Amino acid sequence: MRRALALCLAVAGPVAAAPALDPADLSRLDRFDEAAGEGLLAALSGGAQGDLALLTEALSGRAGPPAPSGDWSCRTIRLGGVAPLAVFAPFACRIEITGPTEWRFEKLTGSERSRGVIALTEGRAIYRGAGFTGDAPAGDYADLPEGLGLSAPGETHRQVAVFEQTGPDAARLMFPFPVPGATFDILYLTR
Repeated sequence: MRRALALCLAVAGPVAAAPALDPADLSRLDRFDEAAGEGLLAALSGGAQGDLALLTEALSGRAGPPAPSGDWSCRTIRLGGVAPLAVFAPFACRIEITGPTEWRFEKLTGSERSRGVIALTEGRAIYRGAGFTGDAPAGDYADLPEGLGLSAPGETHRQVAVFEQTGPDAARLMFPFPVPGATFDILYLTR
């Protein structure tokens, strides 16, 4: 048994631990239910029928064990804020395994991109990433200053989300209070 464990660890190679969450991001995760509730109330009060149908699809299904490696189609569904509900066009995303309970995520296309790490943390899969627009540098979460939120186009900002995979071809990243003027974002992943 010990040999098997040693062999597995040797084959897996070194695993970089997910960066620690900054206090502002911990606060946003602590307020996850508040953000989801406010966002859903806004979406249901003024969202278009087709957008509400996609929102329902994105939120359907229970979270199962994550096995998300591969290429995905991903689209942002923004609940609350400037508009009650906004659905954006699909873009390309990729998730690659980096360790037994850790994956590298990247939104590859679109004007708003993101990259970071999904890691199991206290029983939940938490995304720590850097969002960026325009020609902004695509920094890593750990390298960005604490509390760095999106303030202008062309800048890089910290992102935090809860990841849930509801089936082999469906998953969601849920961002509480993702940017100023938004209450709750869902990045809906399908393949």
